[in-house]
Amino acid sequence: MARNKVISTEDILSTLCNSVTEVLSSASGNKIAYSAMVQKITRTCMRPDIGCFVLFDGGFTGLVVTNFTAQSAMEIYQDYMRNMGMPEEEIAHSHLSDDVSNVMGELMNQIVGDFTGKVRTQLHTSITQNQPKMMAINKQVQISVDTTMDRPQARRVTFTTQNQNIFYLELAMDKTEFIKLHDFDIAEAADPDAIIANQAAESKNKKSAAPEEIDSDDDFMAELGL
Repeated sequence: MARNKVISTEDILSTLCNSVTEVLSSASGNKIAYSAMVQKITRTCMRPDIGCFVLFDGGFTGLVVTNFTAQSAMEIYQDYMRNMGMPEEEIAHSHLSDDVSNVMGELMNQIVGDFTGKVRTQLHTSITQNQPKMMAINKQVQISVDTTMDRPQARRVTFTTQNQNIFYLELAMDKTEFIKLHDFDIAEAADPDAIIANQAAESKNKKSAAPEEIDSDDDFMAELGL
């Protein structure tokens, strides 16, 4: 009998790391990479200079913490704003700016959304999360999950930006395994960029067709003597 495939905590962590690299690389236009080595830690903490935490619940319970240095946060933020076509004079130059916290918080929200989508399609289970919010801090703050976990596990992964600035992701969750009983097809995730491009093309086609429609209407009204 073939052995059933088991999805472990490390596999779930790998999925989360892929969401981080995919979302931030796409947003900033630069390459974000993570270490092949993962650290086992005893607790999760928010550390200076700017961090965020997200609680999730459902198919499994856990906590995600991201800790950015001022340099890594500003590199990602500024590259994202330039990628969006924002004028240089409107881009913040301090990690203490509210705009930096808001933008990084929205990027974290996109990361968690991508992760929950992957969990739904790959593990056939569902998780929900609170709204993440980035905040600048100057002291270490310990974060714990306000739920009972039978066998909590914590992991820490190092990420590197294109300019070799460092940030960290910490995951705490109950020790769990997903066992694949039989094969199933994983639905291909929709590409948001492709959807937006298609909508823009359709809108452009409608606008280009509008004058012909107006001319037809004018001819019809003229035939009626109006």
